[in-house]
Amino acid sequence: MNSNTNTPKQVSGLRHIVMWNLKEQAEGHSRHENMLKARDILLQFANLTPDILLFEVGIKTEGQDCTSDLILNSVFKDEAALKTYQNHPDHLAIKPFMKAVVEQRHCMDFWV
Repeated sequence: MNSNTNTPKQVSGLRHIVMWNLKEQAEGHSRHENMLKARDILLQFANLTPDILLFEVGIKTEGQDCTSDLILNSVFKDEAALKTYQNHPDHLAIKPFMKAVVEQRHCMDFWV
């Protein structure tokens, strides 16, 4: 039996996962540059509202066979907390940039 002490504990709430594939070029920058910019902006949202229980942002690892360029893995206390996050002015402000650089977006919300 393998006991990994680095395994994070399970967080209960409404999990909100968003995965994006970015355009090769957009807004005058490469896909990779836009991945880094989007990641940096999203990471600033980790404490946007008090009911965010988990907030992780990742970009694909070069050389790995990935299906997405960027991912947000988050858990919210409840549906109201997710709506508060989604309607926050800082979250709304990133939407024009994301719409300009994103080729494809997938989202899933489920209870854990």
